[in-house]
Amino acid sequence: MGRRRPQRAERARRRRRLTRLAALVAVALLAGGAYVVLQSTKPAWWDRLWYPLRYQAIVRGHAHNYRLDPALLAAVIDAESKFHSDAKSSSGAVGLMQLLPETAEGIAKRTGGTQFRVSDLLDPEINVRYGAWYLRHLLDKYGSERTALAAYNAGQRNVDRWRAAGLGVQFPETRRYVDRVEELKKIYRKAYASELGA
Repeated sequence: MGRRRPQRAERARRRRRLTRLAALVAVALLAGGAYVVLQSTKPAWWDRLWYPLRYQAIVRGHAHNYRLDPALLAAVIDAESKFHSDAKSSSGAVGLMQLLPETAEGIAKRTGGTQFRVSDLLDPEINVRYGAWYLRHLLDKYGSERTALAAYNAGQRNVDRWRAAGLGVQFPETRRYVDRVEELKKIYRKAYASELGA
């Protein structure tokens, strides 16, 4: 009789442990299922969690000034810097729109700037203004959003060379970049329609 009680107690403990484990597994599956559902349905509030919008007045203002889709401008900024104004790349690109200093200096001269400094590119207003101007220039030059985005990423010389040879985009990373910006544009347009006026 004395042996049965410890065995029963041990079985009861095991049942409780298994019940707790099953509950944890169920919660994990439900949470995972909720994540999968949210990822597939992507309500606007979900996208806002993963894709924050900063500097919206600057983005909206320069998109308007340069006749750009504000969701496209936000998408380029997200792809380039994730909205970090102090971002710097290993190639020397600076700021929200990751402009190379020599490109930005040329833009400054074309748009009336007289005393360009690289540190200007850390100012969100200046960086987005120059980046928006450059994006409009590329759109006007190529007449295609995808080609303009390829040139933004890989440079005009590369895109001009590919086009002259009758080739498409030759850098896999540039193809991925263009696809990513196009996807981000849809996300920003849906998630921030009222803020961007898109």
